[in-house]
Amino acid sequence: MLYFYISLLVSAVAIIAVAGAYFAAYRQQNKAKALFKQAKRKLEAATRDAEIRRRDALSKLRDELYRKRNESRFEIKKERIELERVQNKLSLRSDNLSRNESALQDSKDNLQQLERNLLRRSDSLHADETKIKGLYNELIQKLENIVGMSRDDAKKALLQTLESEVKLTSQKWIQKVEEDTRKVAKEKAVGIVTTAMQRYTADSVAPHASGVVHLPSDDMKGRIIGKEGRNIKALEMATGMEFVIGDTPEIITISGFNPIRREVARRSLEKLVSDGRINPTRIEEIVKLTESDIDEIIQEYGTKTILEMNLQGLHPEMVTLLGRLHFRTSFSQNVLLHSKEVARFAGMIADELGLDGRKAMRAGLLHDIGKAVSAEVEGPHAIIGGDIAKRCGEEPLIINAIAAHHEEVPFESVYSVLVVIADTISACRPGARRETLAAYIKRLEKLEEIAYGFDGIKKAFALQAGREVRVIVEENFMNDDQAREMARNIAKKVETDMAFPGQIKVNVIRETRSIEYAR
Repeated sequence: MLYFYISLLVSAVAIIAVAGAYFAAYRQQNKAKALFKQAKRKLEAATRDAEIRRRDALSKLRDELYRKRNESRFEIKKERIELERVQNKLSLRSDNLSRNESALQDSKDNLQQLERNLLRRSDSLHADETKIKGLYNELIQKLENIVGMSRDDAKKALLQTLESEVKLTSQKWIQKVEEDTRKVAKEKAVGIVTTAMQRYTADSVAPHASGVVHLPSDDMKGRIIGKEGRNIKALEMATGMEFVIGDTPEIITISGFNPIRREVARRSLEKLVSDGRINPTRIEEIVKLTESDIDEIIQEYGTKTILEMNLQGLHPEMVTLLGRLHFRTSFSQNVLLHSKEVARFAGMIADELGLDGRKAMRAGLLHDIGKAVSAEVEGPHAIIGGDIAKRCGEEPLIINAIAAHHEEVPFESVYSVLVVIADTISACRPGARRETLAAYIKRLEKLEEIAYGFDGIKKAFALQAGREVRVIVEENFMNDDQAREMARNIAKKVETDMAFPGQIKVNVIRETRSIEYAR
């Protein structure tokens, strides 16, 4: 009889649980119908929401069954104890339980019917879910047909668009950083160079070896020419120079390529004029004496330069070559004085940057050392100078600064760049170098001609005494990136086709105009 009551109690609990589950399923069915109607407008959201609600309903049902089962176990255990205590009383009620047995069977049948109804509702929910998925896929297919591309193609197109936008944004950001960095670097560089130039106060125009000898009287020309021209022929033979005797009174011009031989000829003629004894034998003696004097003068100039610049430890050959630079000119600029300028500028800039100023001065002073022998040795004077420095035991940093100051070999240190900067400053100082008017005009015309040789050029102007070429391009012919590329190409063409001191700025301007009319 006890087991009968127990099973009756369990059945009652099960009926309650099934009724609750049926009620929950009924509510879920109504919600699913509402979600189905809403899915026509927002299919993807409705599907997700229906799935979540179905899972919540199932989870609640499981939780409710689990809770009821635990409660039933607890009650059964409690009732079992109580039933053991009142077993006798239960036996008296067995008749009543028997009468209620039929009612319990009816309740059991109802519970089974409710369970079958719940299963049918669950199947209906699954069918509705499948239908919603079908409608969603159908809608996606129609959307793909309207757009004209598949889902993968649409994703690919979207990624390409995003990639282009990201690249454009990154390029603008990089360009802004470069411009800001370039602006700050330019301001600091201008400050350093300006400070160095203000600290240096030497003359811009340096004297050079003169090729003119002044005579005490015009009668001296006849004595210099000699009988049948023997004296002047002896002079030209001994010195290797040409003596030009023109109509200008009391002046003889010495013409020749080698500046040292030209100085020997000038000094020899002055000594002959001062001595008064002019004959072939005396001419040879005076020329030999003058050559010895020139060697001493060259050595004196080299030693004086070393002491003046306070640079000790130079190889004797380097000292001699420095002295020879006193008699060399470049674009009418005395090479030795130019080398001193470069040394001082390089040293001052190095001091401003916190570098070794003495090392920069040494590299600057020796940067044109190859010009002292470039007439006798083939090759660029920068490379020749680097070989001489290597042979004389200079350190690799100095050797590279000499060899690379015309960018014929790669830079290996910041001192190489300092020498290039100082060399440009010295060469570009007003009056430091002179060109003939014809060469000047020809260089300007050549600059504009090179610029007009490129497609899309509207106008080209050579400005700043040939130190800048300003190019105006067709705005519809190229974009900003192509304009920057054109500036680099024009600069490379100028470097290839022209020889010039310092640097030439290539300025490409692309102007964009937008016009609208208000009516």
